[in-house]
This record gives sequence, structure tokens and C-alpha cells, in this order.
Amino acid sequence: MAAEFKADYQELVDEISELLGAPATLENRDFELIAFGAYDSEGDLDPSALDPVRTRSILTRRSTAAVRAWFEGFGITRATGPVRIPRTPEAGVNRGRICLPVRHRGVVLGYVWLLDYDPGPTDAQLTAAMQVTGRIGALLADEAQAGAGLSRELRAVLTAESGWQRDMAVAEFRTALGPRADAPHTLVCVAPWPSADPDEAPSVRTVPHATALCTVPWGTTGQSLAILVRLRSTDVAVPASTAASRLLKEAEGKRSGAAAAGVGEPRSGLAELGTVWQEASAAARAALAEPRLGPVAEWRRIGPYRLLTALPPEAARDPAVALLLSPAHQELARTAEVYLDRAGQAGRAAAELGIHRQTLYYRLSRVEQLTDLDLDDGEDRLLLHMALKRARL
Repeated sequence: MAAEFKADYQELVDEISELLGAPATLENRDFELIAFGAYDSEGDLDPSALDPVRTRSILTRRSTAAVRAWFEGFGITRATGPVRIPRTPEAGVNRGRICLPVRHRGVVLGYVWLLDYDPGPTDAQLTAAMQVTGRIGALLADEAQAGAGLSRELRAVLTAESGWQRDMAVAEFRTALGPRADAPHTLVCVAPWPSADPDEAPSVRTVPHATALCTVPWGTTGQSLAILVRLRSTDVAVPASTAASRLLKEAEGKRSGAAAAGVGEPRSGLAELGTVWQEASAAARAALAEPRLGPVAEWRRIGPYRLLTALPPEAARDPAVALLLSPAHQELARTAEVYLDRAGQAGRAAAELGIHRQTLYYRLSRVEQLTDLDLDDGEDRLLLHMALKRARL
């Protein structure tokens, strides 16, 4: 579906480029690039005259917040006709612009941009171009409606209780996707996500390989972003990692604090979508708890956290380690975790901690006193190791 829309946008942008005799670009209302024309004629604009703003828009497929605010200062969000914007080299705009607002039923959905030139398009040419923007607006509205429908269906699947409720949600989502439902997919979880507002979620079009996305509750008060990513095969999850990295940058740009992404195991079809979401969420939690696993963690590579993330919240702190995990004993807890991570090899653990081996032994004896666990006993070591890891979650 997205590919079909993209082809239509490209044809309409090329039509405007031909009408006005200048290359045009189409962006949505969030200044994310949709299509750009490469009008070619003897009188075409000199490529060397292109400015950094247009170049960056084409190469990165989006404009910065500062560029967006600068252009919106010329009233383009309210305009119903062409808006001329003068050249401003200090803002990185070396050539003047003509902005054609793309509206549908009175709502601005995007913008067509052209580099202004001398003598510039006639009023008749601009009028004809604005008629084309009306067709673009209708197409954007149709795509938004289709995308909103898929977002609702995906959210229903991921938030439904297991059993018949989830089965019904999956069936409805399968119908909405059509033939694409049987393709290889996986899910990406980006958490925490800055907003639960669907209007502030990224467009599927701007996320590589994404089929649908939605926000899903995270913890007791937060939100995560779920992305259904299409794959060529279940053996290659690279597209999911690419989408996750792209969205992490957006999440970090909108909020302070750490964010991470998790990728579930690829599956063919939608039958196990609930399980894939649990895996993606678990991998994101593991990456937040253990930075070395992130910022994008695949469920298959998070080791013991595959089991630990499945434990109920009330199992977060075993009574044996409650005292060790108090703020007063942080250094002892870290010592024990490093020692166990290094398979009980005292030399390696002491070197990593930067302490003398005798100091290590003293600290480990204090750990045994605080926990009443015997570090020479395999089961006691396993309990302590898992409890320390689980505490990170």
C-alpha cells in the first residue's frame, strides 16, 4: 500500500515540476520528505546553486526543527495559495522559495517546495500547480486514514488479553493487511516513547521497512512505540535494526533520559504476534537495564534476560539479596556481579574492578555474610547471579 501511494506522489510531483519548469519537492506537514522531482531541461537550475537546507532535506528525508520553525514563520501553515520566501543565506537558504500548501478540506497536510527563479512561474502556471496540490492533499488524507486504521488494529492485537480476544484482534488485523499478512515480520519496541498522542507518532512512510506502528502502554505510566517491520526472510532481521535505530534518534531528540529498542524473533504471518511483542519488549527492557546489550537489542542475544524478563514484578528482589541491594552496599553488589560474570575467576574480576585480589576475597566474604549464601555452592551462586541481574530490571 505504501509503495502504491509513493508512486502516485512521485507522478504528481513530476507533474508540478513540468508545469512550472523547476524541480519540486513534496514534504508532509512535519517536513518529512515524501518525493522530489528532478526536472531536466536546458534551462534547468544550476545544481551548484542548491542550498544546504534543500540538500539536507533530500539526503536525510527530513528538515530540522529550526528550519521548520523558520519557514512556518512566513505563514505557510495558514496559507491557501503560493507563498514566496526570500533567500536568507544566514539561515542556509541561498535561493528563494515558492511554497505551495497542500490542503484537504481546509487542513494543511503538506507542502510542495520549489526554488524560485527569474522570471519565475506565471500566475496561470501557479494556479494549475495548486490544482495538482489538491489531488496530493486527497491522497495524503487517504493514506493517513489507511495508516490510522492499521495503527488501531495493531494496538488492539498488542493490548488484547491472550485467548479468544487476541485471536479476534489478529484476525481483524490480518484482514486489514491483506496479502501482506503472510509475509515474514517482526516487531520492534522503542521505550520509553515521549508521547502517547497518535498525531506525534512518526509516519510509517518515514520509517524504513515499517508496515504499521502504534503506541502501547509501558510500565504503569509510560508509553512505548511498537513497529511491525516487514522482512525478506525470517533469517535476516537487519531491516528491523535499521528501523529501530532511526526511531531511537527521534525518541532521544524529543525527551531527556535513556531510551532503548528491542527486536523480537522474526516469524512468518501474524499468529504469534503477541509472543513477538513480548520478546521485543523484553529486549528493550534488557537494553535499558544492561547498556552493553543496547541501544538496539535482539531478543535472541539478551542471554539470561530472556528468562528474567518473564518473571512477575513481585519476583524482582529475592529475600536473600534484599540487604545486599540496599544503597549502603552498592559496591559489594557490583563486586559480586562482576565476580560471577567472570565465572568466578578471581584474577579477572579483580582486574576489572581495579582492586587487589585480597580485597576481592574480603568483599566476597562480606557478600556471603549479608546474603547467607555460600559462593562455593553452585546453586547459591546461580541464585545470587540471577537476583543481581533481575534487580537491574
